[in-house]
Amino acid sequence: MSDNIQFITSQSSYQSILRYLNPSSMVTYLQNTLNFCKENPTLPFLATASVVYLTYYLFSVVKKPLIACKDKRLWNFLNKHCPVAAEKYWPTFWCFESRAQTILRALLQSKPSVQYHSEFIYTVDGGQIKLDWAENNENKRYTEDIRPTVLLLPGLTGSSNESYILHMVTEAQNLGYRCVVFNNRGIGGSRLLTPRTYCAANTEDLTFVVDHVKSKYPNAPLLGTGVSLGGMILFNYLAKTGKNCKLVAGVCVSVAWNVFESVLSLEQPLNLFLFNRTLAQTLTELARKNIDMFEHHFDMEHVLKSSTIREFDERFTAKMFGYPSWEAYYEEACIHQKVHAVEVPVLCLNASDDPFSPSHAIPVNDANNHDNIALVVTSHGGHIGFLEGLFPRHTNYMYRWFTQFVDSVFQHGDKELHDCDNKNVKEIPQ
Repeated sequence: MSDNIQFITSQSSYQSILRYLNPSSMVTYLQNTLNFCKENPTLPFLATASVVYLTYYLFSVVKKPLIACKDKRLWNFLNKHCPVAAEKYWPTFWCFESRAQTILRALLQSKPSVQYHSEFIYTVDGGQIKLDWAENNENKRYTEDIRPTVLLLPGLTGSSNESYILHMVTEAQNLGYRCVVFNNRGIGGSRLLTPRTYCAANTEDLTFVVDHVKSKYPNAPLLGTGVSLGGMILFNYLAKTGKNCKLVAGVCVSVAWNVFESVLSLEQPLNLFLFNRTLAQTLTELARKNIDMFEHHFDMEHVLKSSTIREFDERFTAKMFGYPSWEAYYEEACIHQKVHAVEVPVLCLNASDDPFSPSHAIPVNDANNHDNIALVVTSHGGHIGFLEGLFPRHTNYMYRWFTQFVDSVFQHGDKELHDCDNKNVKEIPQ
């Protein structure tokens, strides 16, 4: 009986296949498909565009980062303690273009609630600096005197309330660490008491802040993290202090390595419209708010007419810090030629499509020829973007690098990065 049922079923299936392969049926099917496409002319185009978009995304966008690192010890340290180093970066599917990443991160990203307590310190020349502390005393992983501390430096016009700073502080606190945010003079609620602000080349204020933090917590390891301009100031500090650096390590995100190349990129028409003029306007507004402080030292009418960052630096920043020209200031601010001078481990994260730091200006060769630096370059990510996930509201690729590196440095760096007698170092795969 069962054999008969199986035979009937097989025969029925066979007949169905024959009907499907019947030329008249196939013609009817094709005719119906063509009619449907005629009635809905956009669907074939959308389907084709979707396939092309998906193919491009999977094969040209999703990639492992380039990691330039000659230092075998640092290379092995990253591979052992930072799983993100072995992962592909999957930018947000619907937003991976560099400018879109840059803008939407600023617009979409959440702002975690962080409870700061502020401290105002005063420099030798009478300037005021505001430090925002997130002590994290509720976390019992460490006692107050030895709790590892992360010093954070925001970008050009940023403060302790920037979304990326708040996320980094939150991530560090979750690991049990203390954070302190260095707000530049006149930023984040500090008053400008002298006719001096800040610039990428000058590290005097950062040196003052580092010394102050170390004096408060001499037994707590201190790691510096700088974003954009903050990363440039931090890198210049690391290069200038060398072996005398009081930081155990550094993290630099989306820095402009060669300022001349960065300015050229930002003066391209679209970048000029989207970024350059907006930042120049913010800088001139900061100067306008303190015009009484500056009007006896600068031609403020000329300064306030600056429409680009280069013009503002030429008329204001360079003169403030004693440079004969904006070219001299930019030459001093550039960090791409200072890789050799860094003497503590530093992780640098850049996107190759960053409009603020073009890929040809990123010193990959120098990182491959000098110790103490790991330069991570993603194919996409924009400037302080690095969005990932369908709804990139919260954590992203940048924070995963930050969290894993900071935690591993505080947990294992003393033994694995600073122990010069450590012989367990494997060759870097070529």
